[in-house]
Amino acid sequence: MDAGADGPPQTEITDGGTWRLVWSDEFNVDGAPDPSNWGYEKGFVRNQELQWYQPNNATVANGIMTIAAQKVSMPNPNYVAGSSDWKTNRQTISYTSTSMTTSGKHDWQYGRFEMRAKIDTRQGAWPAFWILGSGTAWPQSGEVDIMEYYANKVLANVCTPAGSNCTWDSINQSLSSLGSGWSNNFHIWAMEWDATHIDLYLDDKLVNTYAVSTANASGQTNPYDNKKFYILVNLALGGTNGGDPSGTTFPITYEVDYVRVYQKAN
Repeated sequence: MDAGADGPPQTEITDGGTWRLVWSDEFNVDGAPDPSNWGYEKGFVRNQELQWYQPNNATVANGIMTIAAQKVSMPNPNYVAGSSDWKTNRQTISYTSTSMTTSGKHDWQYGRFEMRAKIDTRQGAWPAFWILGSGTAWPQSGEVDIMEYYANKVLANVCTPAGSNCTWDSINQSLSSLGSGWSNNFHIWAMEWDATHIDLYLDDKLVNTYAVSTANASGQTNPYDNKKFYILVNLALGGTNGGDPSGTTFPITYEVDYVRVYQKAN
């Protein structure tokens, strides 16, 4: 796919045929991300992560959307003394970040979902570019992590719903295997999804392939053959995977050049 700075191509030719651009955010207007494209998760959300999600850690300037996670000290407005719930038993918010989502605004069944971005790979960072099925609770929603990073690994994952959790088809690449200076550059992550396969790419290299029929064996509705999915772009910290960020110099950043969705031309 073309990664040029002059805007998105209208069509692309790959081994799978002709792709037509159906949606994109090129982040070409300075200020807050376009509210017609993005909503936000708020507060403490999942995985016992350390960050408090809020919209204003995401800003657009010079054609790049940056999520800047910050180290802070502010009261948790949901604090309940003596609570056993990790979301309410923290008296203080120590970190803030942003999780952006197209939920309720844009979703798609099938296509090529693509992002060009530069991720911070220092201790504690847990950036992700992923999709969830609309209108259904996790894990029956399905989940594809087109990109997630933590603990010196870049991952590409697909969830097969299994009861109250997922069976993961996961491939990870160590930072060291990707070459010197990899973290200093922008890269392209993409998912190509159709009725038979979900293929995950990093810089046009096929990293993981998943047969859609795999999810039929779970005994639950297969989300990948009957649902539209929405996009999430978020920068988490710590939690179950991210590691301890306390020794990392802030901000931790996630810089996104564009997010695009293509579908097969008729």
